[in-house]
Amino acid sequence: MEHSVTQYKRCVLVTLKGRIDSMTAPEMGKIIKSINDEGQYKIALDMTGVDFLSSAGWWTLINAQKRCKQYNRGEVVMACLDDKIRESMDLVGIRNYFRLFDDVTTAVAAF
Repeated sequence: MEHSVTQYKRCVLVTLKGRIDSMTAPEMGKIIKSINDEGQYKIALDMTGVDFLSSAGWWTLINAQKRCKQYNRGEVVMACLDDKIRESMDLVGIRNYFRLFDDVTTAVAAF
């Protein structure tokens, strides 16, 4: 999994590429935790390059969402999800847990 982090005025954009599975999900968790440790809790994820997201990846994202929403500090939003990943969200039952956007600009502007 590759990633890049871009700081904007109102949020942090994390661009992810590759597979997010049991091997790479902990790395993604560390990235998001390091952003939280810097006092940033408004995070937009650009999922354009993500072609697979395992249950370990979902658990990492759910925990990140809980941490960001705690005390109404912020949230994790996602942009440009692959249709298969959206379908897996429906299967797992977490579609309403995240705000989803069709493009990165709208996701960043949501903050």
